[in-house]
Amino acid sequence: MEPSVLLAAAVGGAIVVLTPGPAVLALIAIGAAQHRRAAAGFIFGHLLGDLWWTVLALAAMVGAQTLAPRLFQGLALACAAYLFWLGLRALRARPDASGRRMPLARRPFVNGLIFGITNPKSYPVTLSVFTALLANEVQSLTWANAPLLLAACFVGFLVADAILIWIVGSAPVRRLYRQHEIWVVRGTGALFVFFAATTVWQALAGA
Repeated sequence: MEPSVLLAAAVGGAIVVLTPGPAVLALIAIGAAQHRRAAAGFIFGHLLGDLWWTVLALAAMVGAQTLAPRLFQGLALACAAYLFWLGLRALRARPDASGRRMPLARRPFVNGLIFGITNPKSYPVTLSVFTALLANEVQSLTWANAPLLLAACFVGFLVADAILIWIVGSAPVRRLYRQHEIWVVRGTGALFVFFAATTVWQALAGA
């Protein structure tokens, strides 16, 4: 396999992680409130979800067709329901006894894992990014090359994860979050509800 194909796969993995969406918003909140260690736990839990959706996207590309459309519609609706619940929870957040607007993520890795597997943005974004970057390398998209492509994607994930962990744990981001926490929390909740509604609309429109 050409190194350029592996590089494109790694770049695609980084783009998927860095694309703004529910996971990035959740990571910013966790990192700003609980520092880099909690952010790292969340993002590495989410990494397993990224790998799951990437395997599905690469399988769809190698097979030259989207796998089981009905299956993905069902997954999209389930993911949207979970994201909608998170959005409502954020919109209804109230300060606790210590003045904190959002409860601490006591199990960041588990939270990230659940979020990664149920992130409705993941499959369509992953598929579209890899299709755009690898469309001219159809001959390389074989089942035999799939493990190498996945490994290259994994490297891209790790690089992008490291960048995000550094950003969300930086002093300016944490200071900004603390100063405007209630608006960040509610704004994030509103965006989660928007993402959920958009996901439902797209899933039903494609039914």
